[in-house]
Amino acid sequence: MGKPEFDLCVIGGGSGGLVAAAGGATLGAKVILIEKHALGGDCLYYGCVPSKALLHSAKVAHTLRTARKFGIEACTPNINISEVMNRVASVIKTIEPHDSPERFRGLGIEVIFGAGQFIDAQTFSVNDRTITAKKFVIATGSRPAIPEIEGVATVPYLTNETVFSLQEPMPSLIILGAGPIGVELAQAFQRLGTQVHVIQRGKHILSKEDIDIAAVVLKQLSDEGVQFYLEHTTLQMEGEAGDIRVRLKSGDQEKTICATHLLIATGRRSNSDNLGLEKAGIELENDNIKVDERLRTTNRHVYACGDITGGYQFTHMAEHQAGVVLRNALFHWPAKVEQRVIPWCTFTDPEVARVGLSATEAKNQGIDHRVYTFPFHDMDRAQTDGETAGFAKIITDPKGKLLGAALAGQQAGELIHEYVLAMSKKMKAADLSNFIHIYPTLAQINRRVADVRRKESLTPAAKKWIKCIFRLRGD
Repeated sequence: MGKPEFDLCVIGGGSGGLVAAAGGATLGAKVILIEKHALGGDCLYYGCVPSKALLHSAKVAHTLRTARKFGIEACTPNINISEVMNRVASVIKTIEPHDSPERFRGLGIEVIFGAGQFIDAQTFSVNDRTITAKKFVIATGSRPAIPEIEGVATVPYLTNETVFSLQEPMPSLIILGAGPIGVELAQAFQRLGTQVHVIQRGKHILSKEDIDIAAVVLKQLSDEGVQFYLEHTTLQMEGEAGDIRVRLKSGDQEKTICATHLLIATGRRSNSDNLGLEKAGIELENDNIKVDERLRTTNRHVYACGDITGGYQFTHMAEHQAGVVLRNALFHWPAKVEQRVIPWCTFTDPEVARVGLSATEAKNQGIDHRVYTFPFHDMDRAQTDGETAGFAKIITDPKGKLLGAALAGQQAGELIHEYVLAMSKKMKAADLSNFIHIYPTLAQINRRVADVRRKESLTPAAKKWIKCIFRLRGD
């Protein structure tokens, strides 16, 4: 084989692929980027961007309905779902140029659109063109996983890839799945005037979170009118557009619920098919590309990043992994994927954010730990804003080193970053107590929950010694 045409061939134009391509070109590599549909991937068109735009419109509607609690006359908003979705589309359109082919071509990257596959260990074929490269990066992402339920093939349903194109009114909606996508869209559409029903096989929503954290969101959505069917198995679905019936079972009891629309949000499946992976000697593990801690596949010339590798399927994780790939593929630095300090957020109202171990995980892993909480209700800024639901929680080892943190409350996705930094620097809870937080801000809750741990360490014996040493006279 002759000299490879490119230093780096990136397959997939989502978050991970775009960071890998742009970073490689900036560092001086000759890069080609191959994408089947449009640059920007799931996050721009079907995930983070449209869902947050929809949630914001829904929050405005909710604020109008509940304005009385702020001393302002409340009103029932006149909601036109078509106009709401047009706004979502305009937000996508505004951000789209950041991921445009022209921008990446301006960086010196060759951009090709088409579906291709490996024909051997170091050659990829697309649009009747064979491409050779020193290193390849597979970043083809994931798609909705559709469960095998009787009738699913004949009933019209929505997924995150189609729901944001909705234009007609949606009087009622059944959602299968109560993970982040399911609960975010449940709250959004309930606030926009749809009667929402959520079906969940497990005992609680947001199953990766501690149950007390998830319960904050469950209560809020239930109070807003969302109907939950926890510990229910979907047996069958039938009907047509505008009249869909889903039969459920819980224990020995069966019931049927009806709605005009159905949304499936039961997980994700990696886009690992039709890539010719077997011809390149690339192995799969549960439909995900098998990688090591440096994101190398079983082919030493090929790396993978993002959803295609399974694990944490977040845009920010894909971007982090792309940086790891570049350091390994181009410079042969022994960079490894971060496994300990990985934050995420579910953007319901109130939000749920976490980093590190949950209390449940620490218990299940047999890790000696302590748990401390502090409620938003006791925060002055939460009171002024009228947003007092939820609490902050930290998990530490017996000496106070932070093992994890979670927040359920207003702006949790912003507040979690203080813990991300603290954990990345291997700080203790006491360190959060020792620096000044602006008053009145919600960020003070991070110090207040750390103070709970500090007060616990002030045992009666310790207080006795302090009083003796410093000649204090209090009780």
